[in-house]
Amino acid sequence: MSDLFWLSDAQMARLEPYFPKPHGRPRVDDRRVLSGIIFINRNGLRWRDAPREYGPHKTLYNRWKRWSDRGVFARIMAGLAAEHGEETTVMIDATYLKAHRTASSLGVKKGGRGRLIGRTKGGMNTKLHAICDSQGRPIDLFLTAGPVSDYIGARALVGRLPNVKWLLGDRGYDADWFREALQDKKIHPCIPGRKQRKTPVRYDKRKYKRRNRIEIMFGRLKDWRRVATRYDRCPRTFFSAIALAATVIFWL
Repeated sequence: MSDLFWLSDAQMARLEPYFPKPHGRPRVDDRRVLSGIIFINRNGLRWRDAPREYGPHKTLYNRWKRWSDRGVFARIMAGLAAEHGEETTVMIDATYLKAHRTASSLGVKKGGRGRLIGRTKGGMNTKLHAICDSQGRPIDLFLTAGPVSDYIGARALVGRLPNVKWLLGDRGYDADWFREALQDKKIHPCIPGRKQRKTPVRYDKRKYKRRNRIEIMFGRLKDWRRVATRYDRCPRTFFSAIALAATVIFWL
């Protein structure tokens, strides 16, 4: 067994319930192929540069593309994250992910799905919106184009918040509708008020300092080079890379 293999028997046992059932011929060694997929995504390599211990690079790529299209990696992350057990505090934030020219240069085919890439001051970007628990583990993720405001991500994620007591967020989430939505769910917002507010907003500054854990979480995700820099044109494939990184780093 090669030292390049990432997943232990215990980790594979947690992942196997989410694997699609094979049709026809049995799949080749799941552990070997998944380890190769993790290696490529972690190091930002081309598929043809995968070490031979992982088998043919076409096998790795075909499994990656097929399972990404079927949402398998996203379901794995969502399924494992559903066991978070958080009852007290969650955090919300967003970060920019740089889009490489291979992901953003060509136009979208007529009638095709948008790539979720947009121009910001820093160039072409995709934005990752996230909810994490008090330990800094991602429990929900949402992808948009770079110029999309934090409010859009908040609207997408607020309906899926767990039953907790507190939500920590920065000034980008200071909106009356968001505070009211949290109150409807009996969640106390710990969000500083924008400077434009006429009436200052009171918040727990000591509790707010814990929000750095979601920033640390983003930093750890970006240690994976195919997450920090987006090479994939298809947003579903890119989201699979993020979900795979989150699964391996935080949930296995």
